[in-house]
Amino acid sequence: MDFDSLKYNYPSRRNVVYGRKGMVATSQPLAAQAGLDTLKRGGNAVDAAIATAACLTVVEPTSNGIGADNFAILWIKDKLYGLNSSGYAPRNISIQELKNKGYTEIPRYGFIPVTVPGAPSGWAELSRRFGKMPLTEVLKPAIDYAINGYPVSASTALMWQRALNLYTDVLKGEEFKCWFETFAPDGRAPQPGEIVKLRDHGETLKEIAETNAESFYRGNLAEKIGAFSKRYGGYLDENDLATFKSEWVDPIKVNYRGYDIWELPPNGQGIVALMALNILKGFDFIERENVNTYHLMIEAIKLAFADAHKYVADPHAMKVTVDELLSDAYADERRKLIGKTAIMPTVGNPKGSGTVYLCTADSEGNMVSMIQSNYMGFGSGLVVPGTGIALQNRGHNFSFDESHDNCLAPNKKPYHTIIPGFMTKDGKAIGPFGVMGGFMQPQGHVQVIMNTIDFHMNPQEALDAPRIQWTGGKGVQIEPHAALTIAQGLSRLGHEVVLMHDLSGFGRGQIIWRDDNGSLCGGTEPRTDGYVAAW
Repeated sequence: MDFDSLKYNYPSRRNVVYGRKGMVATSQPLAAQAGLDTLKRGGNAVDAAIATAACLTVVEPTSNGIGADNFAILWIKDKLYGLNSSGYAPRNISIQELKNKGYTEIPRYGFIPVTVPGAPSGWAELSRRFGKMPLTEVLKPAIDYAINGYPVSASTALMWQRALNLYTDVLKGEEFKCWFETFAPDGRAPQPGEIVKLRDHGETLKEIAETNAESFYRGNLAEKIGAFSKRYGGYLDENDLATFKSEWVDPIKVNYRGYDIWELPPNGQGIVALMALNILKGFDFIERENVNTYHLMIEAIKLAFADAHKYVADPHAMKVTVDELLSDAYADERRKLIGKTAIMPTVGNPKGSGTVYLCTADSEGNMVSMIQSNYMGFGSGLVVPGTGIALQNRGHNFSFDESHDNCLAPNKKPYHTIIPGFMTKDGKAIGPFGVMGGFMQPQGHVQVIMNTIDFHMNPQEALDAPRIQWTGGKGVQIEPHAALTIAQGLSRLGHEVVLMHDLSGFGRGQIIWRDDNGSLCGGTEPRTDGYVAAW
């Protein structure tokens, strides 16, 4: 099939999906079905989430891999838990070290932006604490797809081709050879429906399953990662891997019109969505497709981002607290900056601010919101020879300014873009939600929550609705299926509006809500190969 025929068009409306015994929603049908099959084999929502996440590393490698990070929010036996499985910078790297080598910024590709991968640890920790099935069972579908092959979906084929075009231009060193051997062995990207096998990837998943990820951090796989890094002058080594552990954290929240909206605390950017919602709850909205609704949403988002880019970092390095950033008093002060025309975002003073997403639910009431990413598609452009492990490049998100809270430093976690969300009301779970896609993610969270609460949309309607994306300054991108009057009206208010026909930059979301009767209601993203598997 010619790739020109795969260009994104207006998202088609889908029917919302209902289920009772279980549900899995994600961006790739094979992965969603693997999660549902895990539920049917006796697993719970946690097992299903791990199975889906592992499958996504195989069937959607354009967005995540074994060398990725992940985060999760879990509702287990009427209690909320958070897991941060994001890695830190190697212990021997520093800004001064890079300056001594002539660097003036952190590069996008190669070993310098590589941080410790957290995903395998996240799978093992979720399984250890809350899973019902061993990892050897949970990872079977992913292993099977990797070794025996799977047909590539249309959206994945498109992103694969884009990545190959880019990497052909920018990845020139010998260290990148294994990426091309792994993902373009015939010198091209796979076409939609073509069968792809990733045998090294499958064998690595087997080893992770059989050792509960110990091999990845303190065994054979760790030695291979360390040796590859050392061969090409990288900073990541076995000691960095050996000391890593996923971290259980308490989710943070704001109350938006009677609903508690939950995100994970920094180093993630979920707090951006919460700060924006905290500002927006001071306004009344009558209808969604209204210029003023869009205007207020944009202004709140840009103010929240201004604070996040200044203050959000590894929590041990932050000079302000989450409570200060999310206080009602601070939201009141930020809200006063919003007028009738577009403003340039400014930082406040609160002391005086390539990703896959999945969600699962089971018949016991457990629910999981989980997100996983290499960053920038395939990540660093590095694949560890003989393993299929594509290393992430999360370190690119560090600041090169030594005075910044988010500056690069040894054993420090960077500002992280990937964020799972969850909603509750009166102490009861409504369910998980998420919108993947770099800095679009908190913006997508704000929009689907407003669609749900303010405009009474079901999960599929909330995901189908036109999205906007603030891109910096007064810049705004808007989808073509928004009314032309919206774009014209925003322009009159001083926003610099760009109408986008390629919808791939507006995020890819999934939602599962549970109603008072216990029925599950799911929606999936129309901008990709999204799928809701229900039981």
